[in-house]
Amino acid sequence: MRILSIRRCDIWIPRPAGKTGFTLIELLVVIFIISLTTALIMPSLWDTGERALKSEAKRIGNTLRYIYDEAAARKQTYVFKIDLETDSWSFESRHESRSFKLKDDVMFRDVVIPSVGEVSYGKVAMKFGPLGPEEPVTLHLMKDKAEYTVKFNPLNGRAKIYEGYIL
Repeated sequence: MRILSIRRCDIWIPRPAGKTGFTLIELLVVIFIISLTTALIMPSLWDTGERALKSEAKRIGNTLRYIYDEAAARKQTYVFKIDLETDSWSFESRHESRSFKLKDDVMFRDVVIPSVGEVSYGKVAMKFGPLGPEEPVTLHLMKDKAEYTVKFNPLNGRAKIYEGYIL
């Protein structure tokens, strides 16, 4: 009886002399990787500060909603304060108090409350009772030339964020 053995044979085919370089597929893969990393990195380098402005507008809107919900749930009065001179804001109740400062050169442009009008300097305070605030409030934030508007609706306790200056 005869045993046959099968050997594995690696075949190496050399390129013809004088033909060095990359294949088309290798070039396409490299170009794809470079374009993908560029697409992911470049938007963060071109940020004009609008991201920080939108983030601050959302933070204020979320805080207004939180105060509205907490005042209704706990049957307490909360006071929301805005200091336009220091670009800071805070809220307080009998059991809770927090204060915040606007970040990244974002500043308040003005605050519009129907009974008071447009306030562009000084301090503004609003009371949130168990039934919510008595009237709507509109806050305008700005950074450089970009502006965002936060509109708070006292009927449903929701804040909407708009790009630009909206009354």
